Amino acid sequence: MTHRLKAILLLSCGLLASSPAPAQDAETIYKQRLEKLLTGAPLDTLYQPLEAVPGAATLTALPQASAAQRTITDTALADAAAYAADSKAAAFIVWHKGKLQAEIYGDGVTAATPLPSKSLSKPMTAIVIGRALQLGLIKSLDQPVADFVTEWQGTPKAAMLIRHLLDMRTGFLEQGFNADPDHPWNRAYLSTDHGSYIVKDYPLTDAPGSRYGYSNATSELVALVIERASKRRYADFVGQEVLAPVGAPGGQVWVNRVGGLAHSGCCMMVPAEVWLRLAILLLHDGVADGKRLLPAGYVKQMVTGTPQNPHYGLGVWLAGSYVERRGFGAPGAPGPSILHSEPYLDRDLYLFDGNGSQTVFISPQTGLIALRLGNNPPKGMDWDNSRLPNILIRGLKDKVKTEPQPR
Repeated sequence: MTHRLKAILLLSCGLLASSPAPAQDAETIYKQRLEKLLTGAPLDTLYQPLEAVPGAATLTALPQASAAQRTITDTALADAAAYAADSKAAAFIVWHKGKLQAEIYGDGVTAATPLPSKSLSKPMTAIVIGRALQLGLIKSLDQPVADFVTEWQGTPKAAMLIRHLLDMRTGFLEQGFNADPDHPWNRAYLSTDHGSYIVKDYPLTDAPGSRYGYSNATSELVALVIERASKRRYADFVGQEVLAPVGAPGGQVWVNRVGGLAHSGCCMMVPAEVWLRLAILLLHDGVADGKRLLPAGYVKQMVTGTPQNPHYGLGVWLAGSYVERRGFGAPGAPGPSILHSEPYLDRDLYLFDGNGSQTVFISPQTGLIALRLGNNPPKGMDWDNSRLPNILIRGLKDKVKTEPQPR
């Protein structure tokens, strides 16, 4: 094989960095993106360019419960739907006993409409890593990230483990907001070569494994690890190894430049059904259509917290001990927080939780899944994370004995 042909093949797989745009052009693009971010421009104008994420070749509709088959009372479904509607939800879906109990979409949205995932992409990264483990591409959650990000070998970042990319204990600078164009938060998110920036320049503030610190940069590294471990594009791996096997439709993901690295910490555009099917996969312990996609016991690891944050597992949030308000940052740290007006009725409940109160609640004790996607609720509405699942659990016709969180 000639060197030229080999280079072409590597470029087509995204494994050899494509020639970056001239420095001025790259900086101009970066500043344009920052302006859009700071002015609140629509995400479809910020998420450019996009790369296709394949899905199932044949889409089969999920079974829908008839009125007589519903396992949740009409009153509970109506109350939950009304709360979702008050929040201006783009999609509200309830699943129980193997059937859709409710499926409602907002104005201009259908079951096929791609919706911005925001941080719902973080539980996706945990599922993707689990799939790579099952395929033998990654040895274990305790394998050093530096086995793939070899640039870190011999540095303090070499202590970082694969699990730290999922449980937010990389030791990276914790997420925040700053309008400074040179701030690491902005460079790591908006650069036309954000992966290289994170690897080379994103600050390590604590020893890996010693502290919980929620950050986008942490999750963004998953795409790089997957591409180096699998020799495939992140979009292709997600589509062929995760979405297609669970029967989900595909969509698109933001890449930093054409042929560049995908954003794995956010920015996937897929229909709401995708997140429901991923939740069903977890509820079934990583098995879909009789095929094991995730290692046995992996979901249990996903829903186990850490000493540094008992409310966060591998990409998912956990009911844990009751707190009226739970932040996204380290426990007790200042910043935005989410209301829980009462304890979850299922103390083992876990959820996908993304910016804009985008939530997918999974109740292992009852087999219930409830999903609310959309933009931020209207100003003045203090979104209550415990309300939707608790309304629906109370409305189960076949009462399941649950163990509510103690206050």
